[in-house]
Amino acid sequence: MLDKLNNEVLLSRLKERFVDTILNTDEPYGLLTIEVGKDQIIEVLEFLKKDVELQFIYLTDITAVHYPERDLSIGVVYHLHSFVNKLRIRLKVFINGENPEIPSATVLWKGANWMERETYDFYGVRFLGHPDLNRILNVDDMEVFPMRKEYPLEDPNRVDKKDYFFGR
Repeated sequence: MLDKLNNEVLLSRLKERFVDTILNTDEPYGLLTIEVGKDQIIEVLEFLKKDVELQFIYLTDITAVHYPERDLSIGVVYHLHSFVNKLRIRLKVFINGENPEIPSATVLWKGANWMERETYDFYGVRFLGHPDLNRILNVDDMEVFPMRKEYPLEDPNRVDKKDYFFGR
């Protein structure tokens, strides 16, 4: 058993096991963040969950971020927590925004079901193998994904926002 699991030990364990899988690492605000490819995400998540020393058994969140300026414009983000080791980790996977597909984590966590549905609903990410991927918060006939940065924030024709109303 590990004496004290910290970000440095965790990263070395991950690099030892997934030497060619980890694309990037960072540690903003002390939260270890690793980037992996979409084909390896389930394998990495399974290792983190089932390893007897690591025990990242709690899936805190799955969400996404849209980076319209990037080639791989959708970032799917997973947050895991090891209660035993009192440690958290964030995993990122960047995928194509034109056809955003990634394997479903419902094979590991039943709770991923609703998180993936919400991510699909707002970002359009299709989770392959999901048992019931449909909208959860927006109306069923909605054809857009509202959290993508594809539309202007405000209507440019609004007259109440013109400078002359404010003495400028």
